[in-house]
Amino acid sequence: MLKILMVCHGNICRSVCAEMVMKHLIRGAGLDREVTVASAATTTEELGNDVYPPMRRTLIAHGIPVERHSARKMTRADGEAYDLLIGMDEENLEDMARICGENGKLRSLMTYAGRPGAEVADPWYTRDFEAAYRDVLAGCEGLLRRICEGKAL
Repeated sequence: MLKILMVCHGNICRSVCAEMVMKHLIRGAGLDREVTVASAATTTEELGNDVYPPMRRTLIAHGIPVERHSARKMTRADGEAYDLLIGMDEENLEDMARICGENGKLRSLMTYAGRPGAEVADPWYTRDFEAAYRDVLAGCEGLLRRICEGKAL
């Protein structure tokens, strides 16, 4: 079973969007018995909070089922438990490395979209939840292709 953890700053916008989108794509591809997806934050700022309402509305508008969510902080143990640790931006990746070490599992979501070095637009600051959704969707679709090709890692 491939275990993927999506990570951003607070775990209420981008990473949870990536979790929900990826789960939707995985179910659609019939891979839900082979791949699990979760999400976490690099900080404690939003612990316990649900999906940020504007992100929830954006996901629903695109037909993505939104599950009940409780923001949590990434832990060192996540570095062992997950096969892929996927960050939304460079700061996330730096924080992820600090939390669980450089373990060869850290990836940028936008790399899977064919845009290495790019970052998922942060709607907390931009207020553009559609742009964040488009970035996440592109990254998740690319990741799904790599999973299907057996090249996700």
